[in-house]
Amino acid sequence: MSKAIEMKSAVVFEIAEKLEKAASVIVVDYKGLTVEQVTELRSQMREAGVDYKVYKNTLVRRAASSIEGDAFANFNDELLVGPNAIAFGYEDPVAPARILKKFMDKNPKKITLKMGVVEGEFYNEEKIVALAEIPSREELIAKLLGSLKAPMSNFVYLLDAIAKKQDEATEA
Repeated sequence: MSKAIEMKSAVVFEIAEKLEKAASVIVVDYKGLTVEQVTELRSQMREAGVDYKVYKNTLVRRAASSIEGDAFANFNDELLVGPNAIAFGYEDPVAPARILKKFMDKNPKKITLKMGVVEGEFYNEEKIVALAEIPSREELIAKLLGSLKAPMSNFVYLLDAIAKKQDEATEA
C-alpha cells in the first residue's frame, strides 16, 4: 500500500471515530470567511469543547458510509460539496449549533449551515437553526428556579403585608 493511501486511510478512520463519538456533528460552508474570522470561530469552538476541522469531502463521505445506521446517509455527493468544515460537539450537543448561529448572525452571508447529525438524527439547516435557538441548560435551570421562587416570594410578601396591617390596626 502506498504512503498516500495509508495516510488517507488514517484520516478516514479518524473522521469515522469522531463521527461515532460526537453527540452532534454540524457541516458548514465557510467559503466567505477571512483568516481572522476563522481564527475567531476556532477559538470560540475550542472554548466550548468543540472540534472544528476541515476535511476533504471524499474522505468524509467514506467515513460516513462506514458508520452503521441512516443518520449519516445524507453525507453524500449531493449535499457534501464545496468547501466544508465540520464541528464535532462531544459534551453539549447544542453547543456547535449555538456558536455557529451566533457567528452567522455576526457575519451574515459568510458562513452557511448545511446539515448535521444530532444524537443520531439527521438535521437540515432549518432544524439546526431551531436547535441553536434553544436556551442553554444553565439558562433553562435559572428560568425554572426563578419561576419556582416567584410564588413563594409573593406569598411571603403577602404574609408580611398582612402582619404589618394587623400591627397598624392594634396600634390605632
